Amino acid sequence: MSAPELIDTHCHLNFHSYDDDRAEVLQRAKQAGVERIIIPAIDLPSCLEALDLAESYRGIRVAVGIHPNSCKDFAASWLEELRALALRQEVIAIGEIGLDYYWDKCPKPAQHRALEAQLELAAALELPVILHNREAAADLLSILEAWSPTAPAILHDRLGVLHSFSASLEVAQRAIELGFTLGFTGPVTYKKADDLRVIAACVPQDRILIETDGPFLAPQQVRGKRNEPAFLVYINEKLAELRGVSPEAMARQTSKNAKQLFDLG
Repeated sequence: MSAPELIDTHCHLNFHSYDDDRAEVLQRAKQAGVERIIIPAIDLPSCLEALDLAESYRGIRVAVGIHPNSCKDFAASWLEELRALALRQEVIAIGEIGLDYYWDKCPKPAQHRALEAQLELAAALELPVILHNREAAADLLSILEAWSPTAPAILHDRLGVLHSFSASLEVAQRAIELGFTLGFTGPVTYKKADDLRVIAACVPQDRILIETDGPFLAPQQVRGKRNEPAFLVYINEKLAELRGVSPEAMARQTSKNAKQLFDLG
């Protein structure tokens, strides 16, 4: 029996740090068992970059959206451009969207308006969302709690993912109750991430995804290096250890979850 497929549900493969060896990165990913990669956009230019890569490389899918740190000048025209791009067959989600209170790149009211507008777009297009949260959990949950009842029935229990989850157990529980999935990245392997490991160990098995967030957040085994999809195996192995299952079983479950959430077929 062949090894189960791994799916990297969040990697910024369009970033310039991959320009010199992107084909080799993808080859290493395939050798590691990573057959599919989702590239989330952070602004309109990166939407186009990600779509170009999806046309060039088999197994890549795309999320289109405006990151909270890119939304200072968010305008209605941007939303219409996103709507048009989201109709492309390579697009499986709206993202990376959300709130970021760590960096002072965009005023909070502007972040809220951009997030709410893109959530409405996701509901209209019946697409799940990929959510960024940095030091903004209370406000993000408040917005999601207001939005989730308005989402169409087809998105019931597959509203989206809180990517690179790093908040509290209470936030995790509230997000799961709303119908969201949690994505785990390299920090779950870090030596001082005991609280995060407690959460990763107890998340319902159908509510967990694995992702690299490359080129950022390389796992402990390769910390300090540029992250890439091949390193997803380290995250998968750590989650398997935490949850008392084999790496093969963990890969099968997270891939099943990714396919269900993003309707990958």
